[in-house]
Amino acid sequence: MTEAMEWSVFTWLFRKRKVREVADAANAALDHLYKTVKSGWSDDIKAAYRASSKKSAQTGGESPRSAEIQQFVKKVKDVEHAARAARQEAEDDFAEAERQLNTDLAREGCRKALHQWELDVKAIRCAEAAPASVKNAS
Repeated sequence: MTEAMEWSVFTWLFRKRKVREVADAANAALDHLYKTVKSGWSDDIKAAYRASSKKSAQTGGESPRSAEIQQFVKKVKDVEHAARAARQEAEDDFAEAERQLNTDLAREGCRKALHQWELDVKAIRCAEAAPASVKNAS
């Protein structure tokens, strides 16, 4: 990505597919790692995470979650949301750059993709910090 920020229009025309491949591979690897980390969460954290994703306020027969878990889930969701928004911005910039053959916009897309990956790593680190007293014992 860093190298691609220096490319000319001509180079972009012939190498943009490589940028897309790199971005897709990085996103897939980060998504896989994030999913793996979340799979190690306790059932309580997974349930709280799922419940926070639902639009309805149904609680059914669930027991109340601890404040620690709720704070953890909120923090994870906030960082995750920022990473998703950054990914969409990078995708939008790349798409627009391709439509316009605009290298300045493509460079901005590269910068945004790099920033997005930093946010993805932050989300993973945040997810890894699940409260120790409630992590699954694997």
